[in-house]
Amino acid sequence: MKRSAEDLLLGKILKGLPASDDLVLGPGDDCAVVRTNRGLQLLKTDCIAEGVHFLRAHDPARVGWKALCRPLSDIAAMGGEPGQALITIFSPPDLNNQYWVEFYKGIRKAARKFGVCIAGGEMSRQPNGIAVSVALTGTVPGGRFVGRSGGRPGDLLFVTGRLGGSFAGHHLDFSPRLQEGRWLAGTARASAMMDLSDGLGSDLPRLARASGCGFDADLASLPLREGSGTTGALTDGEDYELLFAVSPGQAAGLAAKWKSAFPRTPLTRIGMLNSAGLAPMGWPGGWDHFSVVSPPPARAACGWTAG
Repeated sequence: MKRSAEDLLLGKILKGLPASDDLVLGPGDDCAVVRTNRGLQLLKTDCIAEGVHFLRAHDPARVGWKALCRPLSDIAAMGGEPGQALITIFSPPDLNNQYWVEFYKGIRKAARKFGVCIAGGEMSRQPNGIAVSVALTGTVPGGRFVGRSGGRPGDLLFVTGRLGGSFAGHHLDFSPRLQEGRWLAGTARASAMMDLSDGLGSDLPRLARASGCGFDADLASLPLREGSGTTGALTDGEDYELLFAVSPGQAAGLAAKWKSAFPRTPLTRIGMLNSAGLAPMGWPGGWDHFSVVSPPPARAACGWTAG
């Protein structure tokens, strides 16, 4: 499977980094996992940048919501529960302080809804553009987390919700699938899981590669958000849905159990992991942060990119 420019860069810069005996899962997954005297802890950091993830014209409260919900989606992908957050903001000199007052309304709304403690942070000036970084902790109920590497050939692939069309507004208003992630880790015993931030076209190969597998996918089965097509479902990014694998045994009866637990959230089988180590012929990539290729016109016009 072809690796994105982002994945190739990460492969270079992550070599030889120091680790410790307490590090259970390091770089390359949705969250890091460390062992503490109270059990397993999740660690995550994420950032948003003006002109990449949002426009200054966007409602600051919606941008604040997104800033906190992005790392929450990664906690969800591990089957975890969120804990404390540290928020660092970088503010250009031409920005009115009222912007940050409104921004933190979105932070508060997300923190209260999803049980996050805002423990502190940092503020700094910078010459141009707005940027925000959020560091987040989490815990793992029952001591079981789900990473990307547990899938096996023959495991079935599913996605929650609907895909594509995020630049129409979904990327500012999504809700991280925290309850669903915990259910998938515990009740469904998902073997591998990740959140969809760069688009299924990029993220599905990442999950398969981490599990040492290839995959088959039925593009006609993809659950599409209204107004989106198959290409958008693969490449738009910022869906913040969950992609996961389960064994055939666990998949039996999964649809009925899911519908009972989450009647308003679609669940769709989209394919299967295989032992060939290959993606389907002609499989497109999703969003690539470090590609030299310009973003699609629709994304460029909206002034944001995925991931």
